[in-house]
Amino acid sequence: DDEGNEYLDFVAGIAADNLGHCHPRIVEVIKRQAETLLHVSNYFYTIPQLDLADVILQQSGMTRIFFCNSGAEATEGAIKIGRKWGQTRRDGATEIIVMDEAFHGRTLASVNASGNPNYREPFGPLEGFRHVPFNDVDAVRDTIGPQTAAILVEPLQGEGGVNVADEGYLTALRQICDEHNLLLMLDEVQTGIGRTGKLFAWQHENVQPDVMALAKGLGSGVPIGAIVASERGDILEPGDHGTTFGGQPFTTSVALETLRVIIEEDIPAQAAARGQQLTSGLRALEDRHPLIDHVRGKGLLVAVQLSEDVGPALVAATRERGLICNVVKPNVLRLVPPLTISEDEITDAIGIIDDALASIAE
Repeated sequence: DDEGNEYLDFVAGIAADNLGHCHPRIVEVIKRQAETLLHVSNYFYTIPQLDLADVILQQSGMTRIFFCNSGAEATEGAIKIGRKWGQTRRDGATEIIVMDEAFHGRTLASVNASGNPNYREPFGPLEGFRHVPFNDVDAVRDTIGPQTAAILVEPLQGEGGVNVADEGYLTALRQICDEHNLLLMLDEVQTGIGRTGKLFAWQHENVQPDVMALAKGLGSGVPIGAIVASERGDILEPGDHGTTFGGQPFTTSVALETLRVIIEEDIPAQAAARGQQLTSGLRALEDRHPLIDHVRGKGLLVAVQLSEDVGPALVAATRERGLICNVVKPNVLRLVPPLTISEDEITDAIGIIDDALASIAE
């Protein structure tokens, strides 16, 4: 910081700095591209844009991509696809089933699709969203009607509390969408790009969506998002959507190098291993810290569920000891370090949390 203190960063730009800070290959491509070409209209193709599209489509097995600037923009684009599907394939249906505790962004449609009433109610209501409990397949089935066009869901809810889907949940939603001719749209803004131990979280169950929203870790801190569609979800036509800055050569060149590093170095496997180390180490603290109720997560998207609303005090205590983390609820500590975190750094972080818990329990 400005006083020379060093910290372990377990916020990572809110799960965006997947390769850490100032990764040498990212720094180099930023310098090189800044000296070459920053921005042209996407009326024209550029090589970084095409190369990035190829990598994402090859890795996902999907067919079409649109680049934007953020996660909220990506989910807004997905919502447009869902509504157009309803207009053209479901007799004018306009409703999208979304989940309680979800978070999809702060723009008008995305915040109304989100599950937190504190975010949603000052700007609503915006019709077209039906909220049901996360992880409840029966609730989804019971909500489907003639006006239903799509289902929008996070494979693992980040901002809502690091809520992990039951095994088979996405598979069941895929089956429901196929049965009822609905689109399955996954918000992978926080879970994607290796965070959960797979490049995309849906790959844990091998449940390919019709539409996928990406951002955060895609750009290593540079703002970029993407709307990715399968052949089934590829229904936008020229003029349906647009952007000024999305897909520019600067951001796409950085995202391309980010993905190259993640794939070449098998960063998702590292995230899985370090995530196992982190969750196991934190669970080992449960017996001597009654403030820990339980630990949950997948890969390096981890939460400590606290037995009391001491999250803000715990965040302050860890920061004093050199660890930056945050809370998503007063009783939920979220840990989302860079995926390049080392074994020793995980050990150090667990020690800091151990000491911080002891200090606030006194």
